[in-house]
Amino acid sequence: MKTDSSELFDVYDEQGNRIGLAPRRECHGNPRLIHRTAHVVVFSTDRRRILLQMRAMTKDIQPGKWDTAVGGHLSPCEEWEAAARREMGEELGIPETLQLRLLFHSKIRNTVESEDVAVFATDFDGPFHPPADEIDEVRFWTADELRAATGTGAFTPNLEHELQLLRQHGILTE
Repeated sequence: MKTDSSELFDVYDEQGNRIGLAPRRECHGNPRLIHRTAHVVVFSTDRRRILLQMRAMTKDIQPGKWDTAVGGHLSPCEEWEAAARREMGEELGIPETLQLRLLFHSKIRNTVESEDVAVFATDFDGPFHPPADEIDEVRFWTADELRAATGTGAFTPNLEHELQLLRQHGILTE
Protein backbone atom coordinates (compact mmCIF):
# COMPACT_ATOMS: atom_id res chain seq x y z
CA MET A 1 0.00 0.00 0.00
CA LYS A 2 1.40 3.38 -0.96
CA THR A 3 1.60 5.88 1.89
CA ASP A 4 -0.25 9.14 1.59
CA SER A 5 1.40 12.29 2.95
CA SER A 6 -2.04 13.59 3.95
CA GLU A 7 -2.72 10.52 6.13
CA LEU A 8 -3.63 11.63 9.67
CA PHE A 9 -1.99 10.44 12.88
CA ASP A 10 -3.07 10.94 16.47
CA VAL A 11 -0.54 13.14 18.25
CA TYR A 12 0.41 12.67 21.92
CA ASP A 13 2.26 14.51 24.65
CA GLU A 14 5.23 12.94 26.48
CA GLN A 15 2.86 11.45 29.08
CA GLY A 16 0.87 9.58 26.41
CA ASN A 17 -2.19 11.83 26.39
CA ARG A 18 -3.80 12.30 22.99
CA ILE A 19 -3.65 16.00 22.13
CA GLY A 20 -4.85 16.11 18.52
CA LEU A 21 -4.29 15.04 14.93
CA ALA A 22 -1.58 15.92 12.43
CA PRO A 23 -0.87 14.89 8.84
CA ARG A 24 1.89 12.36 8.19
CA ARG A 25 3.90 14.96 6.24
CA GLU A 26 4.03 17.16 9.37
CA CYS A 27 4.84 14.31 11.77
CA HIS A 28 7.75 13.25 9.56
CA GLY A 29 9.82 16.36 9.86
CA ASN A 30 8.64 17.76 13.17
CA PRO A 31 9.94 15.78 16.17
CA ARG A 32 7.59 17.69 18.48
CA LEU A 33 4.67 15.72 17.00
CA ILE A 34 4.76 12.41 18.88
CA HIS A 35 2.80 9.69 17.11
CA ARG A 36 2.41 5.94 17.60
CA THR A 37 3.63 2.92 15.71
CA ALA A 38 3.37 -0.82 16.17
CA HIS A 39 6.23 -3.18 15.28
CA VAL A 40 6.15 -6.95 15.00
CA VAL A 41 9.34 -8.95 15.31
CA VAL A 42 8.79 -12.09 13.25
CA PHE A 43 10.77 -15.06 14.52
CA SER A 44 11.21 -18.30 12.60
CA THR A 45 9.23 -21.03 14.35
CA ASP A 46 12.44 -22.44 15.81
CA ARG A 47 13.13 -18.90 17.18
CA ARG A 48 16.71 -18.98 15.90
CA ARG A 49 16.28 -16.28 13.24
CA ILE A 50 14.34 -13.06 12.82
CA LEU A 51 12.80 -11.70 9.66
CA LEU A 52 13.79 -8.27 8.38
CA GLN A 53 12.42 -6.23 5.50
CA MET A 54 14.39 -4.03 3.14
CA ARG A 55 12.52 -0.75 2.78
CA ALA A 56 11.67 0.16 -0.81
CA MET A 57 13.77 2.89 -2.41
CA THR A 58 10.56 4.94 -2.76
CA LYS A 59 10.00 5.23 1.03
CA ASP A 60 10.10 8.76 2.49
CA ILE A 61 12.25 7.70 5.45
CA GLN A 62 15.30 5.37 5.32
CA PRO A 63 14.82 3.97 1.78
CA GLY A 64 16.87 0.88 0.93
CA LYS A 65 17.68 0.02 4.56
CA TRP A 66 16.88 -3.16 6.46
CA ASP A 67 14.19 -2.67 9.09
CA THR A 68 11.89 -4.51 11.49
CA ALA A 69 9.81 -7.10 9.64
CA VAL A 70 6.55 -5.30 10.33
CA GLY A 71 6.08 -1.70 11.35
CA GLY A 72 3.36 0.80 10.82
CA HIS A 73 1.65 3.86 12.16
CA LEU A 74 -1.56 3.61 14.11
CA SER A 75 -4.64 5.01 12.43
CA PRO A 76 -6.59 7.58 14.47
CA CYS A 77 -8.12 5.96 17.59
CA GLU A 78 -6.58 2.55 16.72
CA GLU A 79 -5.12 0.36 19.47
CA TRP A 80 -1.53 -0.88 19.22
CA GLU A 81 -2.37 -4.59 18.86
CA ALA A 82 -5.01 -3.92 16.21
CA ALA A 83 -2.45 -1.91 14.23
CA ALA A 84 0.16 -4.66 14.61
CA ARG A 85 -2.28 -7.25 13.25
CA ARG A 86 -3.39 -4.99 10.39
CA GLU A 87 0.22 -4.25 9.43
CA MET A 88 1.19 -7.96 9.50
CA GLY A 89 -1.43 -8.59 6.84
CA GLU A 90 -0.74 -5.48 4.78
CA GLU A 91 3.05 -5.64 4.79
CA LEU A 92 3.74 -9.37 4.59
CA GLY A 93 0.47 -11.24 4.14
CA ILE A 94 0.88 -12.83 7.59
CA PRO A 95 -2.41 -14.16 8.99
CA GLU A 96 -3.78 -11.59 11.44
CA THR A 97 -4.99 -14.44 13.68
CA LEU A 98 -1.48 -15.54 14.71
CA GLN A 99 -0.62 -15.26 18.37
CA LEU A 100 1.10 -11.97 19.27
CA ARG A 101 3.25 -11.38 22.33
CA LEU A 102 3.79 -7.84 23.60
CA LEU A 103 7.53 -7.55 24.18
CA PHE A 104 7.95 -3.94 25.34
CA HIS A 105 7.23 -0.29 24.64
CA SER A 106 9.92 2.11 23.48
CA LYS A 107 10.35 5.71 22.47
CA ILE A 108 12.12 6.80 19.31
CA ARG A 109 13.27 10.40 19.32
CA ASN A 110 15.42 11.86 16.55
CA THR A 111 15.69 14.97 14.39
CA VAL A 112 13.09 13.69 11.92
CA GLU A 113 10.32 12.25 14.08
CA SER A 114 9.18 11.13 17.52
CA GLU A 115 7.40 7.82 17.87
CA ASP A 116 6.03 5.85 20.79
CA VAL A 117 6.33 2.20 19.78
CA ALA A 118 4.74 -1.03 20.98
CA VAL A 119 6.89 -4.00 19.95
CA PHE A 120 5.16 -7.35 19.52
CA ALA A 121 6.46 -10.74 18.40
CA THR A 122 5.07 -13.70 16.53
CA ASP A 123 6.50 -16.94 15.11
CA PHE A 124 5.95 -17.62 11.40
CA ASP A 125 8.04 -19.21 8.64
CA GLY A 126 6.04 -17.84 5.72
CA PRO A 127 5.13 -17.62 2.97
CA PHE A 128 5.41 -13.84 2.87
CA HIS A 129 3.77 -11.55 0.31
CA PRO A 130 5.28 -8.07 0.61
CA PRO A 131 3.93 -5.27 -1.60
CA ALA A 132 6.60 -4.28 -4.13
CA ASP A 133 5.95 -0.55 -3.64
CA GLU A 134 6.73 -0.82 0.09
CA ILE A 135 9.32 -3.59 0.50
CA ASP A 136 12.16 -4.62 -1.80
CA GLU A 137 13.10 -7.86 0.01
CA VAL A 138 12.46 -9.94 3.13
CA ARG A 139 14.74 -12.55 4.64
CA PHE A 140 15.56 -14.26 7.90
CA TRP A 141 18.76 -13.27 9.73
CA THR A 142 20.73 -15.26 12.29
CA ALA A 143 22.09 -13.63 15.44
CA ASP A 144 25.61 -13.75 13.92
CA GLU A 145 24.43 -12.00 10.74
CA LEU A 146 22.63 -9.33 12.79
CA ARG A 147 25.72 -8.71 14.89
CA ALA A 148 27.97 -8.48 11.81
CA ALA A 149 25.69 -5.93 10.09
CA THR A 150 25.08 -3.79 13.20
CA GLY A 151 26.78 -0.43 12.91
CA THR A 152 27.53 -0.77 9.19
CA GLY A 153 24.71 1.46 7.92
CA ALA A 154 22.74 -1.47 6.52
CA PHE A 155 20.02 -1.11 9.17
CA THR A 156 17.72 1.79 9.94
CA PRO A 157 18.64 3.63 13.15
CA ASN A 158 15.29 2.50 14.55
CA LEU A 159 16.15 -1.16 13.89
CA GLU A 160 19.57 -0.72 15.51
CA HIS A 161 17.80 0.68 18.60
CA GLU A 162 15.22 -2.11 18.59
CA LEU A 163 17.89 -4.83 18.29
CA GLN A 164 19.67 -3.31 21.29
CA LEU A 165 16.42 -3.42 23.29
CA LEU A 166 15.75 -7.02 22.21
CA ARG A 167 19.22 -7.95 23.53
CA GLN A 168 18.73 -5.98 26.77
CA HIS A 169 15.41 -7.74 27.41
CA GLY A 170 17.02 -11.15 26.76
CA ILE A 171 14.76 -11.77 23.76
CA LEU A 172 17.55 -11.85 21.20
CA THR A 173 20.42 -13.96 22.45
CA GLU A 174 23.73 -14.44 20.71
